[in-house]
Amino acid sequence: MAYRARPPVATAHPAEWLAVIRIVVGLYFAKAVATKMTIVLAGGVLPVPAVQERWMSVMPTIVAKQAAGNPLGFYKHFLEETVLTHSDLFAHLTAWGEVITGIGLTFGLLTGVASITGLVLAVNYGLATQWQSAGQQGFHILLVALMITFFFARAGRTWGFDAWIATNRAKSPLARRPFS
Repeated sequence: MAYRARPPVATAHPAEWLAVIRIVVGLYFAKAVATKMTIVLAGGVLPVPAVQERWMSVMPTIVAKQAAGNPLGFYKHFLEETVLTHSDLFAHLTAWGEVITGIGLTFGLLTGVASITGLVLAVNYGLATQWQSAGQQGFHILLVALMITFFFARAGRTWGFDAWIATNRAKSPLARRPFS
């Protein structure tokens, strides 16, 4: 029996797999658009995004639970003395941070900004919930690692708007040209 070569198998490039993971993580954060944001009419006419009142009222309860049993003294103090005393500000920061991270990662748009925003959120959420279960620890460690990977791998340049921005920036007459 003669040896028959197998037909080539179509495999995805690693950058494409990273793009798939970026999009999935982006969709996880993008759920904040539906759960924490709403549309209000500025001046009774112009629709603009805003943080839901429901999120503004529920966030302090969640943070109080996270602070109650947190064994990290410095972080418990931060949650109780800073976050809870300025809960409206932190409700806005978390909602907008999740939206920025979700939209940026999902569409590969300003992925560096989105991944740094997601990194800040993942570290803070991890510190707030790490004492609750091993699953919380693992989940947030994974998110931190993914955000760092997305940032340094320029993950938005595959299947994302960052590729279009990079290509068109180079073609722009405003792009810096080296001195001749």
